[in-house]
Amino acid sequence: MAITTVDVLNCLRQMADVIHENKEYLTDLDSAIGDADHGINMDRGFQAILKKLPSVEDKDAGTILKTAGMALVSSVGGAAGPLYGTAFMQAGMAIAGKYELEAEDLLAILDAALKGVIMRGRANLADKTMVDAITPAVNVIREALGNGAGTVEVLEQAAAAAKKGMKDTIPMLAKKGRASYLGERSIGHQDPGATSSYLLINTMAEMARVKE
Repeated sequence: MAITTVDVLNCLRQMADVIHENKEYLTDLDSAIGDADHGINMDRGFQAILKKLPSVEDKDAGTILKTAGMALVSSVGGAAGPLYGTAFMQAGMAIAGKYELEAEDLLAILDAALKGVIMRGRANLADKTMVDAITPAVNVIREALGNGAGTVEVLEQAAAAAKKGMKDTIPMLAKKGRASYLGERSIGHQDPGATSSYLLINTMAEMARVKE
């Protein structure tokens, strides 16, 4: 199943809706171990993306994602702006010039996004960050593609893996960001960045199911 630039644009719009719907939830999670602004910042960023989309409706998928990344960097405060902005820009660079995407391109997108987040945030697996949700999703996609899975199956497995990764952050000790200042008190709380990462990956899976 080919993914068109129209699909990419629609997915970003749906992501904006999902983030808006979960703004309070993400902020509540962040209030326990962060600055209580993750949902607010993410919502602001995706609303900024929506304003940029009309200017790239005729562009390739890579340009669309890079434009989304720049909108996030310029509009989101805290750590989320640089991290998600870098993720989207790196993802866009991985598929530069493409107007149609296949299942293999999904691996390129998420793998590049993950590497961008690690480069920018210097976080490792089990540091209680968004890396803990994205890494298992990337690993599952790579394995699923090796087994001949199609786009929908690949994304469904990625979403399930990201959800587990998100839940796995609850017993972790935070080693990065504001949460790390809490030490042992960060244990027992779900990481808001891992949660927003799961929501975005799950949106991709839901959009693929609808398209199928």
